[in-house]
Amino acid sequence: MDFFFVRDHRGRLRFYTAGPLGPLPARFSKSREVWEAAKKKVIGLDPRTLLQEQAFELGGRPGEGPLRVLHSGLHDERSVRTKLFFFLQRHRTRHIALLVGEGLAVPFTAPIALLPGPNIVFYVLAIVMIIQWQALRGIKRILGREHELVADPLLAEWEEAVEAGDEGRFPAILDRLEQVHRLPSPRRLLWRS
Repeated sequence: MDFFFVRDHRGRLRFYTAGPLGPLPARFSKSREVWEAAKKKVIGLDPRTLLQEQAFELGGRPGEGPLRVLHSGLHDERSVRTKLFFFLQRHRTRHIALLVGEGLAVPFTAPIALLPGPNIVFYVLAIVMIIQWQALRGIKRILGREHELVADPLLAEWEEAVEAGDEGRFPAILDRLEQVHRLPSPRRLLWRS
């Protein structure tokens, strides 16, 4: 499985996999309708975030050999390794802070349970915490794995267009990214939703 480490249209680094957004990994014994409603709310969040979380989780699964990461090749391999390391460290710290904040917010969902109807706020928070926890575990495993960095000319063309601010070239490059690498809706991932 290939992972992509590339800048979006704002110049922010992103980490993705070519797979589409899969089913959320939450299965509980509560009523199915409530969980489905909560899942719909979570899936309605920014696809950039959800797909990146999924890439963290997938990259952290045990596997044979090094993790294959495609990048633009505009910088030398040592620079890309350093950027990837600090990118993953920053996201690890962010996930820890978010999990602590979400853990502190859980008790405040209890009064909402007194209202008639299901406690959707709690369920959404629980699903988000599960996603965050799995992504954090994946990030820790990715940091410990060996990485095979592969320069990709199409990603280089994308980053050159981003650096030049040439938005006229974006649609054509993104269409080719979708065809060549089977990235799910790269316009939503790297450009605009």
